[in-house]
Amino acid sequence: MPRRVVINKAGGVSAITVQSMDMPEPGEGEVRIRVVFAGINFADLLMRMGFYNPRPPYPFTPGYEVSGYIDALGPGVTSFTLGQRVVAAMRNGGQASHVTCVASRVLAVPDKISLKSAAAIPVIYLTAHHMLHHLGHMDKDHSVLIHGGAGGVGIAALQLCKWAGVDKVWATSSAPKHDVIKQYGARAIDRHNENFVDIVRKETDGRGVDHVLDPIGGEHLKRSLSVVAEGGRLYTYGLSAAAPTSKRSLLKALFAMRKTPKFDPLRLMTRNRSVFGVHMGTWTDEAVMQTQLNRILSGIEEGHLNPTVDSIFPAEKVQDAHQYIHDAKNIGKVLLQFSPDDGGGLE
Repeated sequence: MPRRVVINKAGGVSAITVQSMDMPEPGEGEVRIRVVFAGINFADLLMRMGFYNPRPPYPFTPGYEVSGYIDALGPGVTSFTLGQRVVAAMRNGGQASHVTCVASRVLAVPDKISLKSAAAIPVIYLTAHHMLHHLGHMDKDHSVLIHGGAGGVGIAALQLCKWAGVDKVWATSSAPKHDVIKQYGARAIDRHNENFVDIVRKETDGRGVDHVLDPIGGEHLKRSLSVVAEGGRLYTYGLSAAAPTSKRSLLKALFAMRKTPKFDPLRLMTRNRSVFGVHMGTWTDEAVMQTQLNRILSGIEEGHLNPTVDSIFPAEKVQDAHQYIHDAKNIGKVLLQFSPDDGGGLE
């Protein structure tokens, strides 16, 4: 039976359920995908708690990425075949057993790449690649600070740095996750017990770094900006400071948002630094997106990139999956599974 994850209202994990649905039909230029895996991102948790925009009105189905099999073609689609393995970057609504998606946001999955790995690509790898390469033009002589280095985007960024030959990399995480960071040759910083500002300034002789990736937001952005080098870039792509636990707290969210700095263009100009806001769910240039996704797929095929999937939850255990991420237990990607990876596209 077709089913989907539904966020019914702003709240804790009890606000998210799995419900039956009608089978969607692809329209002009669309395909329908029988979903095997759908990714969960921290943005989904924030939307559930009511702290993230843009989001559809409640009730709605979250989800920015899926992998699975083509099982229906809309009028005008000739680039895919029934039963073909694919990955799709969704604007939303991906956490369902069947989804329709415009064909230009769908890519065939090469034989060497599993559907599990493919589902970990559209958000975390695309976000990291977009920041470091499309916006940042990173090269081997640059330096990088990655906050949340053991998370999904963090690990993707570490792998991209290693692929590019960047050897001046710092990454923050809780101490138990430092081994993950060190395996990519980066300098691990204990986010709870060490001051990354002092460490980066000391170890760069006061220069700072060329790229800072910050998914935390709020007041944390001020500290991140303080270690951006001349000509460097700060990327903000989340607001985890607004939801440090699974409990919905408007007070904590408002405090985090109130502490978010208002960047002064004149100060940025005189200090030759830039700040980018990044949200791939609202990115509309699909040609740029496809180019980057194809490069990421090539990187995986060639062994430069290795999607790290921490755990897979049955779709019906979506509440447990949300709580698992809230508790910061994951190292890498968390997926929901909607159907078996049986090697076939038709039910």
